[in-house]
Amino acid sequence: MYGSDDEFSVQVPTQVQSLTEGSGSVMVSELKPIPDLDYLQELLAIQQQGPRSIGFFGTRNMGFMHQQLIEILSYAMVITKNHIFTSGASGTNAAVIRGALRAEKPELLTVILPQSLKMQPPESQELLSKVKNLIEKPENDHLPLIEASRLCNMNILSHVQQVICFAFHDSRLLMETCQEAKNLRKIVTLFYLD
Repeated sequence: MYGSDDEFSVQVPTQVQSLTEGSGSVMVSELKPIPDLDYLQELLAIQQQGPRSIGFFGTRNMGFMHQQLIEILSYAMVITKNHIFTSGASGTNAAVIRGALRAEKPELLTVILPQSLKMQPPESQELLSKVKNLIEKPENDHLPLIEASRLCNMNILSHVQQVICFAFHDSRLLMETCQEAKNLRKIVTLFYLD
């Protein structure tokens, strides 16, 4: 993979294309070197003993298999005494909550909502009723959901050392959140679903 960047055009499918056509047609992008500081930060995190505060972010649009994997990951993080922070939407957040609740350590799960509980869909409210540490933001009820979600994500970032995100390449808010986490020198693990 030598030569100019112009020689390597990467076509990344949209969320819709990934869901309708599958991810088999995705072209693999070239590997780019990790900046030394990011590499050292990740290495130190791997060697760090003890639990961490981890923020889980992700798309609402995902299949059942991805949700199961996220649920297992969340469960594993909680039983190893990590504190999980997430939001209350369907998809990724719901899978994180189910996994953390299954670990039966309710004190290690904090859910921060972008708005008040009453603004959440009924199916989310049922799951959220089982969460011990639930933080509502009724002062954001007047905001469009995207703006309330942006504020919520920044709030979650202020509480965590590490970020795990499940997104599509065109998930603008999630990409912004991951970039902000990197700017704040958080460890970011980003899983692309497309």
